[in-house]
This record gives sequence, C-alpha cells and structure tokens, in this order.
Amino acid sequence: MVVHRADVQDRDGAKLVLAKLKGQFERLQLIWADGGYAGALIDWAYRYGGWLLEIVRRSDNLKGFHVLPHRWVVERTFGWLGRYRRLSKDYEELPETSESMIYLAMINIMTRRLSYI
Repeated sequence: MVVHRADVQDRDGAKLVLAKLKGQFERLQLIWADGGYAGALIDWAYRYGGWLLEIVRRSDNLKGFHVLPHRWVVERTFGWLGRYRRLSKDYEELPETSESMIYLAMINIMTRRLSYI
C-alpha cells in the first residue's frame, strides 16, 4: 500500500504502488485496473515487473448500473475502511499516519474474519 498526496495522478500513483510490490510477490502476474490506468502504464508495468495489466472495460451497450468482474474490489475495500472513524475523513497531517491507520484497520478486518473460520 502507498499513501501519497492528492495531487498525484492515478497513473503516476500506480507506478509508486507497483514499485513497492516488485520483489515482494513473486507469483503476481496479472493486475486488473479500470480505464483510468490505460495507456503507457500497461507497457511500463510489463517492462518493470513483467506484469500483465489488464483493463476491465465497461460495455457501451449496458445501460444503468452493472457490477463488472474484478472492478469493485477496491471500492468495496474503501467502503470497509470508511467504517473506521479515523479513516472516514482525512484527519491526518502526514501520509505515513494515514497509511498506518489503514494497516491497523485492515489488520482488524482480517483478524475478525479469521476468527469466524
């Protein structure tokens, strides 16, 4: 996970995230992304880490709301994180503090899920 300033474009932020992943997840081969990440990032991801960046596109024939495969994973996770008071608004001054709060919230979510097994 990488937390950065709001003025960083999505494609540039994606490079920061992917750079942090390199060497940590050897089995990672495929990354799904929405249309905002299309373009030069696809080639960069392949050259940099050997990853296939697949853009999940919405069909122009569909009208209204439709859940697309793989597309709502990030938004769902943001919804889970928004339930934590410290993450519901941007209270932190430092990005490092926000990143730490996200780690704590995800640890809480995962330990609660593991306790149901």
